[in-house]
Amino acid sequence: QVQLVESGGGLVQAGGSLRLSCAASGSIFSINAMGWYRQAPGKQRDLVASITNGGSTNYANSARGRFTISRDNGKNTVYLQMNSLKPEDTAVYYCNAVIRTATSSLNNCWGQGTQVTVSS
Repeated sequence: QVQLVESGGGLVQAGGSLRLSCAASGSIFSINAMGWYRQAPGKQRDLVASITNGGSTNYANSARGRFTISRDNGKNTVYLQMNSLKPEDTAVYYCNAVIRTATSSLNNCWGQGTQVTVSS
């Protein structure tokens, strides 16, 4: 059993910054890619940024240049530093990780989501 726990969401004014964290725990053998997705009301869940276990990153066009994804493999944690936030960044942000457990099963895991609200 593995679990992803997110933290760091909240309310911020436009132009401000937030840092999201997501820690994986449980029967983990290894973690492949980790990433952040977001879902605004009435819209689909979209990729914001992802990072491989080797550190290669990928960003949505809307996030590139403002957001930075990073990970601490020793802590099984992924971060999303969000700067220059805009009202259109308002959404529930979900952590995602592809985790191989100690029993060798491969799991696509999701966190419970954390609300980010950017006021104008």
